[in-house]
Amino acid sequence: MAERIDLIMPAYNAGRTVEAVFSRVPAAARGRLRREVVVDDGSMDDTPAALDRLRPAWPNLVVLRHRRNLGYGAAEKTLLRAARDGGADAVVLLHADGQYAPERIPALLDALETDRADLVQGSRLLGGGALRGGMPLYKYVSNRALTAVENAAFGLRLAEYHSGFLVYGRRMLNAVPFEALSDSFAFDLEMIVMARVLGFVIREVAIPTRYADEVSHLKPVRYGLDVLRVVRGFRRGRYHRLLEREHLPAAEKPA
Repeated sequence: MAERIDLIMPAYNAGRTVEAVFSRVPAAARGRLRREVVVDDGSMDDTPAALDRLRPAWPNLVVLRHRRNLGYGAAEKTLLRAARDGGADAVVLLHADGQYAPERIPALLDALETDRADLVQGSRLLGGGALRGGMPLYKYVSNRALTAVENAAFGLRLAEYHSGFLVYGRRMLNAVPFEALSDSFAFDLEMIVMARVLGFVIREVAIPTRYADEVSHLKPVRYGLDVLRVVRGFRRGRYHRLLEREHLPAAEKPA
């Protein structure tokens, strides 16, 4: 059973939403968290002030800051590094914009432990509620199309690959050379690919879909091209080579 669980959160210009997201974390999840680690990725709004307002209610909150915006993947690397180096048994990745439901954290953690999974993804497409939850039709269609390509390439049968609501177990933190992955929004997909290459257990849990007035920093066309680059990289052995290079003796690693 995971005892040292960190909630990790990338935050960029999230001053309007981050406090509400924390307020929705259920007691069943909060009681299991060791600490909450947020990286302010060079925000230009009042995100720092909003995080400061959270401190009285969240005494284990740790705030890390990038002096400038480094990108979604770079923010996650900072968070995963802090969790790994701090000895976390598991991490829950939650976004600061409120699009993913904190209320489902206990279900994701249960899947991690009950199924002895290494990676659990909260899936909006599992259960068929994405369109009812307000996912725009073009995003739904593109998500389904990309997922079909990814399942064919990776030999998996996931309902989707593009949710940023994820739980990683300790083996993922220790085994994946995440520093070598992308700084872009493709980072989460690359983590799933690394779990696939390692033969780790991947599970999905249905989560509600919510689209309101959040400001998304993801550029759909660029993201779609990044996904296809990840697929091509997998087919060409890039992610297998990353692992091989990671396990080479120091003297044999390329400069």
